[in-house]
Amino acid sequence: MTDAQTAAETLCDQVAEALDDIKAVDPRIIDVRGQTAITDFMAFATGNSRRHARAIAETVIEAGRATGQPPLGVEGMDDSEWILVDLGDLVLHVMLEDVRDFYRLERIWGVEQAAD
Repeated sequence: MTDAQTAAETLCDQVAEALDDIKAVDPRIIDVRGQTAITDFMAFATGNSRRHARAIAETVIEAGRATGQPPLGVEGMDDSEWILVDLGDLVLHVMLEDVRDFYRLERIWGVEQAAD
């Protein structure tokens, strides 16, 4: 395993822990290596409110900084319906429930959401 792979997997572990700590709803981290050159992992989480979504994004940003990967970009914090945090090796999408249900981004990466 290369140092880059180890760093990406460490980042995933930190992000998963951060999502759990902040009580993100239905967090998922998907390995997209080999499917895109954009990133190695896509993470998805739902916030219960705009404030919760913002808090999830801020917590993940801090987790990224703690592993030496500050965000390359953050979009959507003002509106907080859909926040994108680009940590390089991992891109996080934090959405409100209705937005996540509408776009179903996990399907793009070949992962079906659990049946309701």
